[in-house]
Amino acid sequence: MNGEYLRVTPAELARAVTDPDWAFEYAMEIMETDGSSAVAPSDARQLTTHKAFAAIAFLLQRASFPVDIVHGEQALTSEDWGYGPARYLDADRVKLAAGALADLSFEDLSRDVDPEQMTAAQIYPLLWDEPGALEWVRGWFDPLAPFFGAAAQAGEAMLVWLD
Repeated sequence: MNGEYLRVTPAELARAVTDPDWAFEYAMEIMETDGSSAVAPSDARQLTTHKAFAAIAFLLQRASFPVDIVHGEQALTSEDWGYGPARYLDADRVKLAAGALADLSFEDLSRDVDPEQMTAAQIYPLLWDEPGALEWVRGWFDPLAPFFGAAAQAGEAMLVWLD
């Protein structure tokens, strides 16, 4: 399972809400074309947190993060996009998330977390007893701030799903 994000304009979000099949095809097209290029998170249309999504959700929940950036907040469709339906964050929630991410370092997010907590909570992918596991999560968490920041600056919304 992988956490996936797609930045969308207000017009694209409006179309996605009324035509989720179009949204799915559009997301897959972007992932196929843009997902393979190595661009900075602030320039990317699509971002993945790979298998670190559950650990990021766990850490953000512990920190009382104000937006559910891992699972999205509003239903886009009831159709399965891999591991459940896609959801979205509207532009206002993206802006709130971007501000909160800009103020949150990974050190603050992971402070006082030990691998035993992650294992006891059965946080996917259950590799928390391996050396450097939290640093692995950092590598997937750190791109979120510039990615959300660029989307917020552009007034964009975000499609969110697991595949």
